[in-house]
Amino acid sequence: MPEFLRSFRVLGDEGRVRILRLLEREELSVAELQEILGMGQSRISMQLSQLKQGGFVEVRRAGQKSLYRLVVPPGTDGILAEVLRRSAAEIREAANDDAALHLALGRRKDKLRGYFDDLAGRFGRNYVPGRSWKALAEVLLRLLQPLVIADLGAGEGTLSLMLAQRAERVIAVDSSEKMVEYGRETAKRHGVENVEYRHGDLEELPLADEEADIALLHQSLHHALHPQKAVEEAWRILRPGGRIVILDLLQHSFEQARELYADVWLGFSQVHLSQMLANAHFSSADIAVVRREEEAPHFETVMAVATKRHSRSKD
Repeated sequence: MPEFLRSFRVLGDEGRVRILRLLEREELSVAELQEILGMGQSRISMQLSQLKQGGFVEVRRAGQKSLYRLVVPPGTDGILAEVLRRSAAEIREAANDDAALHLALGRRKDKLRGYFDDLAGRFGRNYVPGRSWKALAEVLLRLLQPLVIADLGAGEGTLSLMLAQRAERVIAVDSSEKMVEYGRETAKRHGVENVEYRHGDLEELPLADEEADIALLHQSLHHALHPQKAVEEAWRILRPGGRIVILDLLQHSFEQARELYADVWLGFSQVHLSQMLANAHFSSADIAVVRREEEAPHFETVMAVATKRHSRSKD
């Protein structure tokens, strides 16, 4: 059978189209698809197998899970786009699928928040990869002027308190309410008045447009479900001329980090960081490895600094 006709056949099943609609927006596991669609595991696995054979999905391993994502086979982009466009109106379950996807992604974030709620107040006494004084010093060397700093994924706020000694104001953001509460109490106990703690998500920051001079992501980007969205949010909250500073783990293969530290991503390569910054309209990126840990698994810390030149209306 010609490839063109085979593509029509694959896309001729409503169940497979429902799966593709979801995978167009998010990588999902079989269990998540089962929960969202209300289908049995065997049926979903069969549908995914047919989609994979047709070249419409691919799989990547994330720890013990397999995540499926949408791909567009050569020569089918127009067909696929039209099918997905019309499916929202013509498939009765489409609206329910969209709502169920939103809930499923919310549960992912709740799981991450639960991990950090349990850690509130214990950072510093527990080992966390990439948290080193050498890496912190690299950041502080670049923050010599009194500025408004957004500490994104601030945790218990240790770094926020350090930055407050020099900053005009520090806005510490974390998705864990307990972390935010702990940080506020710590700042109050030490009489630090120029640190403001806000509860929020890296991908939907509780800051106004152009509110900050520095957006700092210190060992937090690898916890974001969508790192690109987090980098774009950092761009939004920065004033023209503001800088993003990322300190994170260099890409590694220590899979246990997903369970031990609730890591979503196993670090980032320098190329990946450069691409994310460019896609978010940052410029003059300076990226370098600044630390290698001596003990196995020898985590390395990579630093990326880039500048927001002007608002997007001028791009």
